[in-house]
Amino acid sequence: MAEEEPKIRIGDREELIYMLSEAAEIEHNVMCGYLYGIWSLKRDEADGLTAEQCGLIAQWRDHMTAVAVEEMTHLTLVGNLLCAIGAPAHLSRSNFPIPAADHPGTVDLELYGFSPELVEHAIYLERPEGVDLADAPEFEHLDNYHREAPKGRVMPNAQDYTSIGHLYRGIYHGMERLTQKLGEEALFCGDVADQISPADAPLPGLSVVTNLATAHQAIETIVEQGEGAPDHSEDSHYQRFLNLRASFQAATENYPGFEPAFPVARNPVPAQPANPAGTIWVTDPEACLVLDFANSVYNQMLRFLAQAFGRDDTKGHNKRLFVTLAREMMSVLTPLCNHLASLPAGPEHPGVNAGMSFTMVRDITRLPAGSGEMRVMRERMDELAAQARKLFAPDHRLGSISDALSGMADRIDAPSDRATPQKAPPAPPAPQAGKPKKTNKAIVGHAEGKDMHLSFDTGRCIHARFCVLGAPKVFLSGVKGQWLFPDKMDTEALRAVCHNCPSGAVQYTPKGGTQAEPAPPVNIVKLRENGPYAFRAPMRVDGENVGFRATLCRCGASGNKPFCDGSHVKAGFSASGEPDTRPSEPLAVRDGPLDIRPQKNGPLQVSGNLEICSGTGRNIDRVTGARLCRCGGSKTKPFCDNTHLKIGFKSD
Repeated sequence: MAEEEPKIRIGDREELIYMLSEAAEIEHNVMCGYLYGIWSLKRDEADGLTAEQCGLIAQWRDHMTAVAVEEMTHLTLVGNLLCAIGAPAHLSRSNFPIPAADHPGTVDLELYGFSPELVEHAIYLERPEGVDLADAPEFEHLDNYHREAPKGRVMPNAQDYTSIGHLYRGIYHGMERLTQKLGEEALFCGDVADQISPADAPLPGLSVVTNLATAHQAIETIVEQGEGAPDHSEDSHYQRFLNLRASFQAATENYPGFEPAFPVARNPVPAQPANPAGTIWVTDPEACLVLDFANSVYNQMLRFLAQAFGRDDTKGHNKRLFVTLAREMMSVLTPLCNHLASLPAGPEHPGVNAGMSFTMVRDITRLPAGSGEMRVMRERMDELAAQARKLFAPDHRLGSISDALSGMADRIDAPSDRATPQKAPPAPPAPQAGKPKKTNKAIVGHAEGKDMHLSFDTGRCIHARFCVLGAPKVFLSGVKGQWLFPDKMDTEALRAVCHNCPSGAVQYTPKGGTQAEPAPPVNIVKLRENGPYAFRAPMRVDGENVGFRATLCRCGASGNKPFCDGSHVKAGFSASGEPDTRPSEPLAVRDGPLDIRPQKNGPLQVSGNLEICSGTGRNIDRVTGARLCRCGGSKTKPFCDNTHLKIGFKSD
C-alpha cells in the first residue's frame, strides 16, 4: 500500500453507516452515468446508421447494460450491508452534476453521452487499486480538496479514497475492527428479512449479509465485478470498458465520421438552475414534458425499491411485488429515455439534444407499511398512467406505456381494490382417443378403458419408471402396437400410479364415477440432485395448461425445453438438490394457480404461491414469484443471477 494513500477511519457504527451511505451514492451515481450513455446511443437505420453499425452499437449497448445491471447489484448489496448492521438502505443522492463534496476531489460524476471520453472516464472509475490512470480531461478534478476524519471526534466526516476498491477495503476493515470491539452478533444486529435476497431480485451476485464472512463476500462481489481484483477477470467492468475502447477505436477507423450516439446534453436539468455552469436547461416543450415524465417514472421506481427494503413481509408478498414493479418500471424508463435523447434540448442550444436528468425528489424514505402505503403507491401509478395517455397517442412508439403502467397499478392491492382470490384451474382435458401420434419426435399414446381415458406423452417422460414398475400390465415397454391397457389394473391403484408420475407424461380423464386427479394442497417444486425442477401445482406453462405435474429443465441442455428430456445426464450437469434454507415466512395461501413463463434466452418466470423444496422435501424458500435459472450457470441456483446473458444461453 502506497504511503500517500489516505487511511479510512471507522471507529463506530455511525461512521460505518456514513461510509456505506456514501458507497450507496457512488454506486447509484455511477449507474445513472452508464445508463445515460446507453440511452444516448442511436437505435436503428432510421437514425442514419448502416446495418453493420446497428449491430456494433447493439453489442456496445449489451455490454454497458450488463455493467449497469451489476451496478444495481452493488447498490442492493450496500443496502443489504446497511440493513445487516441495523440501518436503513440508502437510496437518496444529490442531483447531477454531483457536488464535489459528495465524493473525493478525484471523482467527478456527470451525465455525459456515449463517446470516447465517457468510455475513458469509466475505465478510470473502474480501475483496480494500484493502477495509475488519468481520467478523461473533460472530467474535472479538485486536486486541492481533501476530506478526512480527525481523531478524537464522534461526528462522522467525509473521507478520501483513491479508488472505489479502496473505499470498500476501508469499509471491510472497519467492519473487522467493530466486530472485535462490539462482537459479531452485536454488529450484525439487523433482521435478515429486511434485506433483498436472490429470491426477490434476479441480480448477478446478489446475496444477503448475516455476519462478517457474508459481509466480506458481498464486498468481494462488488470489487471483483468492478475492478476484477484481486485476480484479473475478463468479465470485470474495468476489462469490459477496455475492450469497448478498443472496439470503439476500430469502428472509428472503419467508419470515418461514424457518430454512434445522439448529441445529448451534458448534465441536462429540467428547470432553470441557480448555478447554470456545467448544465443545460431543457426548454423544448415536448422534451420538457417527456423529461418530467421520465423523472417521475424513475422516482417511482426508486420508491418501489425503497418499499422493498426493511420489510420482513410476514403478512404477504409485498416485498417481491415491489421489487418486481421496480424492475418493470425500468423497462418503461428505457424506451422513454431513448426517445428523450432524440429530442432537441431547446432553441438556446442548437444541435444539442435533451437527455434524462435523474432528478430526485427531496426524500425517498420508505413509507410506513399498511393500507396507506398501498393507497399512495396505487394512486401514483394511476397518475403516471394518465399522464402517459396524455403524452403519447396510441400509434406513437411509446403508446403502449400507459397500458403497461395501468397493468402494474392493478397489481397494487389498495384498500378499495381488494382482489378476489382466484380458484385453481381444472385439470386439462385429455386429447381425443385414437392412434398414437407423433409430436416433435415424441409419441402420445391413448387408450380407452371402462373407467378412464389414459394417455402417455413420451416427450415429457423422464423415465422415472413409476409407471412400468407400479403398473407393469398397464404400461408395456418395448412392444409393437398397443402398449397402454388401463383395464388391466384396479382403477384406484392405477390412479395412484398416475399421480406418482413426476413429469406429467401420464395423464387420465375419468369416466363414470371415477374421480379426477385432485389439485395438490400445497404448490411445490423439488430440486432434483443434478437434475430438473419437479413441479406439483395447477400449472400453465408458456400459456398452456399442463396439469398438476411437470419436470422442467434447469441444465440448459434439453432438446424439449422447457421440459426436461434427460439431457442433464449426458451433459454432466451438476447442481445440488440440497441448497441452504432461506429465511421466509409461511404463505397465507399455499395452493392456487401457478403460471410459469419461460423467458426468451432467459429464466423461468414463476408467478403464484410456491414452496421451493430440496429433493428430500426440506423447505428452501416460500415465494409468490421467482425467476428460476434454466441455463444451468447461475451461482445462486435455483434462482437466476443473469448468467444466461454472459454465456449466451438460447431458448424460446
